[in-house]
Formats: sequence, structure tokens, C-alpha cells
Amino acid sequence: MSSTIGDLVDRTYREYLEPMDDIVSYTTLTTAINTTDTSVVFNGDLLSVEEEDALDAGAIIEIGQELMICTDLNAVTNTVTVTRAARGTTAASHSVGDLIKITPPFPRKNVFDAVCDQIKNMYPTLFAVETKSVISSTGYTLLSGDYDNYLIAPIKAISQYTDWDGNSDETGTIYRGVTVEMVDLPNPFSYVDADGVSQTITYSNNGPDKVNAIQMYGIASGHTCYITFKKKFVEPTAESDTLTSIGLESEYEPIVMAGVAAQLMSGRDIPTATADYISDQLATSNFPVDSATRIRNSLLAYQRALIQQARKDLRARYPEPVSINSISYG
Repeated sequence: MSSTIGDLVDRTYREYLEPMDDIVSYTTLTTAINTTDTSVVFNGDLLSVEEEDALDAGAIIEIGQELMICTDLNAVTNTVTVTRAARGTTAASHSVGDLIKITPPFPRKNVFDAVCDQIKNMYPTLFAVETKSVISSTGYTLLSGDYDNYLIAPIKAISQYTDWDGNSDETGTIYRGVTVEMVDLPNPFSYVDADGVSQTITYSNNGPDKVNAIQMYGIASGHTCYITFKKKFVEPTAESDTLTSIGLESEYEPIVMAGVAAQLMSGRDIPTATADYISDQLATSNFPVDSATRIRNSLLAYQRALIQQARKDLRARYPEPVSINSISYG
């Protein structure tokens, strides 16, 4: 299973986009480059003469998520002169040993963007879940944690009526349901605190432009409440983002990968080796591809089947609460 978005991108290549018998020509970087260097020194031992010739002027190479246009090749020193940040990609520093792909059919930046699209579009069919610890208070309580603006609605809430102490008897701790209402406030939101001081809270990260607050009913102030929220998936911004920070559970990975493969293959001819490879992958998942069915349609049908199963799992784990006048009674 993947732990980061970069791992998920690699898994998508491995399971869908780059069959081993049709992998693109590649080599590695032998000298590190910064964001402005225009000379790329590569390992010539990994290329045939024909593959090395393919690096001549006009070719496109890829390192990381950056595409570069080759303008000159020195086959003696294994150096290619390039124009950086081609086709809307961003120049970045690259290290010795980084992979250099020659004319990749599925650029990594495209795959990363498709992963972001698929994760973002899974809501509202699927959603992330987060449980927060909140101290009950009179009136509303502002939520000011990272990505709290992605919270959509409370699913359930319980309270410790006997709070934990250093030597408390756990058997005496009683958890009881709490009724919760979530309120959307403008971003930024100004208010006066308990000391009469004017305060302003601002959510500066990406996502919904709102500040969230909750109100709890039927409970005195000062109790620790555990509130489970339905949450939008956080849109990734870098390959280093962890799936945990995004809210993506491991069972959702096949859903994202199938959607990415279908998105990238839409409206284009698929090499026979890649088509056969994907057909074999789907058959392994007990979803055989009809020979008369386009690969993209089969991938979308497979994704729908995975989504249906995931929705059943969510409904079983988190039944929808009864909501009266926007107040959730979990």
C-alpha cells in the first residue's frame, strides 16, 4: 500500500500505465542540476545507440515532474542541452540517480494532476472521516485546526462525563451521546473572546472559504467531547503529501488508480502492450474486460464497482445521523 501521493503515482504507473514489456527508454542523471542549469549529463551505459540518438534536438525528456526540450546532444560527453520547464511544468532541482525518461507517453505531471482530480472529485460520493477532541463550552466553539474548513458535517459525538485523571478508574468513565450543530462562518471571522478582546480567525489553506464552528446541546461546559466529522478529501499539493493528511484510506487507492488510467487514456490510441497489460490487471481483480469493450469504459465500470463497495462500507461504519433543524442527533 502507498503512504504518500508519490507512492500512489508510482503504483499507478506500475499497475496500469507502464507494462514491463513496453517501458519507455530511460537513463539516469549522473550530475545534479539546479533550477537554472541547461546541461543534463546522463548515464550512457543504459541507452542503446538508437535510444541515445533519440535525445537529439527536438526530443522531450522528463526528470521528476519537469519536462525539458532537447536542443543539442553531445554523445561523447553524454550531455544534452535542454530548455527547462517545458509544456507548463516547473523547473526543479534534480539529484544524481534521478530517472530520465525519453518522450514519456504519460508524463508524471499529468499523472499527478489526474490523481489530484480523482481525489478531489470523489466527494460527495465518498468522503473522509476525522474525529476531533473538543472541550464543550457555552455558545459556539471555533474549530481552528489545519484543514478544519474541509469538515462538512458531524456524524456522531460522544462525551467523557468522567474525564481521565492520572489514577482514574477507567471502568467509571461513561461515554454518552451529544447533540451537535455545525455552523459555517465567514472567512476571516472576527469575534470577542471571554476576556473582551477582539480576535480574528482566518483559514489560510486551500479548500472551502469558510470558518467552522460547533454548538453542543445537552452538556455542561468543560467536558471532553469526541466528534466524528464527515470531511472532504484534502487536495494534494505535492508528491510528498501523505495519504493520511489527505484523508485517503488505503482501500480507496484502486478507485483513484482506475480513474487516473481512464482519464489519461480518454480519446487516445492505447499501445497494444498497454491494453493487454490493463486487461490482465482487471482480470486479476475478477473484472474481465470484454474484447468488444473499450479499455477506458472497462476502467470506469471497474471504478464504479469499487465505489459502490466503498459506499457500502462507509454506510455500515458511519450511519447517517438524524438531523433536525441542522442539529445532528447521532
